[in-house]
Amino acid sequence: MAFASTTSGARPAAAAPLYTPEERARRDATRWTLVQGLLAPLQFVVFLVSLALVLTYLRTGAAYEAATVSIVAKTAVLYVIMVTGAIWEKVVFGQYLLAPAFFWEDVVSFVVIALHTVYLWGLLAAGWDPAALMAVALAAYAAYAINAAQFLLKMRRGRADLAGVPA
Repeated sequence: MAFASTTSGARPAAAAPLYTPEERARRDATRWTLVQGLLAPLQFVVFLVSLALVLTYLRTGAAYEAATVSIVAKTAVLYVIMVTGAIWEKVVFGQYLLAPAFFWEDVVSFVVIALHTVYLWGLLAAGWDPAALMAVALAAYAAYAINAAQFLLKMRRGRADLAGVPA
């Protein structure tokens, strides 16, 4: 954000709107907006259930299989939301990923996907022990929580732009 000289007492310059009118129209017209709107809360619910199972396993040593299945399910939902999100971004912004309006959200999404993929690799190919797998899952979930917060803030900004108020 650009700031005027602090000696003049001027306010910060207003941020550009998240969407141009054309992008907003494409966003509102595409079915991929609805798909993202359905998948995002589903992914969050799967995350919460899985997090509870992972923490239960770490605390008690029980329910390893349930925790593992839940992490794999979370990863599957993540892959689906990333692919459909890339399609949404292409429709709205004209490129599959890293559109300026969602650049940092996409960058963090790559970290989230990488960590989930490392978990799968450790589970299926490398034969890591459960403690190592759960550590990677927790790292993936921490990155996911940051990414989810990014998207919620971006959604809030988009709504504020529409209402004409600062986010």
